[in-house]
Amino acid sequence: MGDTRTYFEATGAPGPPPVITCRERGSFAHSVMAERHPALIERVRDAFPYGPRQHRALDVLLNEILHGVVEPLGQESPDRAFWEAHGEAYFGRPWFDAPFLWAESYFYRRLLDAIGYFGAGPWRGVDPFEPFKRAELLGGTVEEELRSLDRLVELPAPARDGALLQASLWGNRADLGFSGGGASAPGEAGHALVADDSAALWELLPPGSGGTVAVIADNAGRELIPDLVLVDHLLEQGRAAQVLLHVKPAPYYVSDAMTADVVDCVRRLCEAPGEAGAIGGRVRAAMGEGRVDVRTHPFFCAPLPYERMPGDLRAEFDAVTVTILKGDLNHRRLVGDRLWPATTSFAELTAHFPGAVASLRTLKSDVVVGLTPQALDQLDASGGAWRTSGTHASVQVRGRLSRPHRSG
Repeated sequence: MGDTRTYFEATGAPGPPPVITCRERGSFAHSVMAERHPALIERVRDAFPYGPRQHRALDVLLNEILHGVVEPLGQESPDRAFWEAHGEAYFGRPWFDAPFLWAESYFYRRLLDAIGYFGAGPWRGVDPFEPFKRAELLGGTVEEELRSLDRLVELPAPARDGALLQASLWGNRADLGFSGGGASAPGEAGHALVADDSAALWELLPPGSGGTVAVIADNAGRELIPDLVLVDHLLEQGRAAQVLLHVKPAPYYVSDAMTADVVDCVRRLCEAPGEAGAIGGRVRAAMGEGRVDVRTHPFFCAPLPYERMPGDLRAEFDAVTVTILKGDLNHRRLVGDRLWPATTSFAELTAHFPGAVASLRTLKSDVVVGLTPQALDQLDASGGAWRTSGTHASVQVRGRLSRPHRSG
């Protein structure tokens, strides 16, 4: 997808760029809908011995995505009214015409409906992605990464801060983060940070400050473990007295973390020897004492940007020291899933968010903001798919605003 910096100049549009859809062939969004989602349907089908009803429903969903139009949920669905209110304009139209954020979210809701996750039958509450998440968590790579935690105690405090933040940022490259490995500059070979406000984040959380931090988790398994290690570090250093850990209320985006995944990761840590086991024991104890409070909310599976979050979440995030959002999807929902010019101000796009906010994200979609013109030129000149390849990441922070933002 082309450079969006000239969008406003070329079109003279007074408002923001359009929301991303799956319509444009060759785009990242189109490939997700046309290739990844059909492949995922087959992976889910193969992962469980589903019965004829589930197979028929999966066939219907697959055909609908590729050849049909978006159909509403069944009359018996408890959240039918919600999806009608937030998707009426897209029903009866091809999936590829709907906004990417909405279409992705609705795909996962329909997938759960197809396998009976919310139904009254025997498949109720059975996570269709659990085999994939468990295989990763029990793999040899996680074991190596947990052993690398023993090196943490050898690092001075500033280096430990950086190592743990890097590990949480990169997720599936936790071994690099735990060893204190750095990232290359934008445009260089390998993995790179395209924006780094790490210092601003640590300034919000000085040792001994003892506030409350909200963490909105992204993936389970190899990403959630570094997140839990970072949570333990915040508590141990007194950078936070309490952490509110938000996870999804239902299976979502294949690997997104739910409460069951938090339990699995804490258990995996506790069963490990050395520093990993010690961290697991502390996190478990902190959960028992309420210093780590696992929470969830239906909004985290909604097809809506954070600007439209409900009042209870808005009040919670306004009351904490900082809210840390993990992952690409949370970033898209935070800044808006649009083709913003990459130099658009992160602070301006997040002014709607209550309180201070930090986004830790590995780039896996076309939405990029907050870059300097020099960094953007260098990245575009590299010729690689740096926006979507997962080889680049960003740490972007906006402190608490001096006055409440009024949207609209």
